[in-house]
Amino acid sequence: MNNMSKKRVMSLLGLATRARKVVSGDDTTLQDLKKGKVDLVIVATDASDNTKKLFRDKSSFRNIKMVEYGTKEEIGNAIGKDFRAVIGIEDKGFAKKILELLEEI
Repeated sequence: MNNMSKKRVMSLLGLATRARKVVSGDDTTLQDLKKGKVDLVIVATDASDNTKKLFRDKSSFRNIKMVEYGTKEEIGNAIGKDFRAVIGIEDKGFAKKILELLEEI
């Protein structure tokens, strides 16, 4: 795994959070996903299988990209919160850049 790209993804998540373009937590992310506000869903690799399936299905239905990346602890740290299994990115630019960086990893 390219460690530099991983750091850049986590930094970008922090930047997106400060720009108020991140929603976190299962319920909030799911609500905003249903409202069409989310451009990318990131689910932690150590999230439960039920959580992964729920967001995979809901994202797919709405044609929103969903990726599994990072641990709950890493995602929480990146956005300045406790452990987070799911976050949503509410900005096309941030979503595109994060996906580009994930492809490098």
